[in-house]
Amino acid sequence: MKEQKGIFRNIDRTLVFLFLALVLMGWVNIYAAVYDTEHSSILDMSQSYGKQLLWILTALVLGLMVIITDAKFFNAFAYPIYGITIFLLVMVLFVGKEIAGSKSWFQVGSFALQPAEFAKFATNLALAHYLSALDFDKRKRSSQLIPLVIIVIPAVLILLQNDTGSAIVYASLSLVMYRQGMPGSVLLLGLTLMILTIMALLFDQFIVIAVIASLLILFVFFIRRTLRNILSVIGIFLIASLFVLSVDYAFDNILEQHQKTRINVLLGKDFDLKGAGYNVNQSKIAIGSGGFWGKGFLKGTQTKFNFVPEQSTDFIFCTVGEEWGFVGAFVVIVLFIALCVRIILIAERQRSEFSRIYGYGVASILFFHFFVNIGMTIGLMPVIGIPLPFFSYGGSSLWAFTILLFIFIKQDSNRLQLV
Repeated sequence: MKEQKGIFRNIDRTLVFLFLALVLMGWVNIYAAVYDTEHSSILDMSQSYGKQLLWILTALVLGLMVIITDAKFFNAFAYPIYGITIFLLVMVLFVGKEIAGSKSWFQVGSFALQPAEFAKFATNLALAHYLSALDFDKRKRSSQLIPLVIIVIPAVLILLQNDTGSAIVYASLSLVMYRQGMPGSVLLLGLTLMILTIMALLFDQFIVIAVIASLLILFVFFIRRTLRNILSVIGIFLIASLFVLSVDYAFDNILEQHQKTRINVLLGKDFDLKGAGYNVNQSKIAIGSGGFWGKGFLKGTQTKFNFVPEQSTDFIFCTVGEEWGFVGAFVVIVLFIALCVRIILIAERQRSEFSRIYGYGVASILFFHFFVNIGMTIGLMPVIGIPLPFFSYGGSSLWAFTILLFIFIKQDSNRLQLV
């Protein structure tokens, strides 16, 4: 009994409070998003808010189960947990049910489970286990390659499910590798590739290649013009040119038409307010109409007349902006930022390398979801269909985010015993 009391006494209460606050605010806004006078009972299981209340209660049970589990379990069984989720990601390709264009769900009666959500914390566990191993040497090529393989495997399997949004989330774990000593040049390379991708999508490919050539020719005048340096510049030009051509090819031949349209709308090349741009346009109208204080609880007109599709899931932030206004939106953003900052601060105080690395992974995943989801609703990010953590309707995402966070809370509560 004393040991159990000690476990709960060491739990970081700030993290738990932020978790509970976000979950409660999320449920209130789901209620507001789907509310109608004919279905007003919070226990109505035919409505999203009734089901979400059940998911919340079961998520709290899952969180409690994580807390009472031995903290060393998650490090010791990181690879088996990762292996199980990889197996489920493969199986769902064969026996899964297609929902909203993605074959990502196991359906049992009225219950649906999305393994891609659980693969996030499993991948984070495996990555933290590998990077914290005693024989890990970041100078070795294999030590740099294996973490990428751990991240890429679930991402590719999720891409095969036609769930691009969930697959992109795994890129956020690269920040963990950077924290562990990955050279800053890798991040610079990633930023350069991002800029080249945007340029290739905005302009003709030959114009982009000409710009690259011009910049490299200008660069030659500022370096020592040895044969080796000149060959390096030529090599950079060829690689950059091939990348630009590959982006253009992928856009024309690999992406689905609706994905191409969404990208063009985001980049301002197309204005499709009745098609691909409809969701974002209505979302911005809803958020903007809330003004400073909002229209009030259950008084959102965009919400009530279903102008914004997926308003209880991917576009739940619209309800916040419309009914609670700038003030409510600001509070939600502050809570998410506070959650991520708190996780990073706690990660830095860990004695266990595994716990610290895992904590950075938690912060990276949550921040990516928060940043991209809200960015989608205000037109700054492409609509890639990822939920707002603890807010969006859905049992799989809520359970997975709860486990993701509470594993770290458990690790922190035992930080004096873990090394």
